[in-house]
Amino acid sequence: GNAPPGVDPEAFSWFQAVDADRSGYISVKELKQALVNSNWSTFNDETCLLMINMFDKTRSGRIDMYGFSALLRFIHQWKNLFQQYDRDQSGSISFSELQQAFSQMGYNLSPQFSQLLLARYGQRSSNPSIQLDRFIQICMQLQSMTDAFHEKDTGLVGNVRLSYEDFLTMVVTRMM
Repeated sequence: GNAPPGVDPEAFSWFQAVDADRSGYISVKELKQALVNSNWSTFNDETCLLMINMFDKTRSGRIDMYGFSALLRFIHQWKNLFQQYDRDQSGSISFSELQQAFSQMGYNLSPQFSQLLLARYGQRSSNPSIQLDRFIQICMQLQSMTDAFHEKDTGLVGNVRLSYEDFLTMVVTRMM
């Protein structure tokens, strides 16, 4: 059949290929099987779940064709940004590229924090780097946590005073 109104024909045909069980919806498992990084590794579960949740308007844990079409546009935008920061065109983001990306995005983060992210999300090697899926995940979580911080930092001073439970609430509502 033809793509419904408002759905890109390419997204429509890809949706039909990804919807392995023909349910009319894409699950996290189906999405994971459809998305690959530049090194041909599949996207990780956490990133797929974050993205499904972002476009799942019914809170069912899956997305319809319209959500999938929006998700593909979202991924395409992130891929363009990723390629812009991948200065050496290696297909992954190195420490220096990550530092530069954060700076250009307006985040004033220490080299130690970038190293921590590389250790946590990078490929295990002597020169760790970050694939597209983890880059999307890090940026989405960083934005979410920044938004949560700004809600508490109403004077924009860069510091907040939180109780332990307020901190946990911020994390649980934003990250899980």
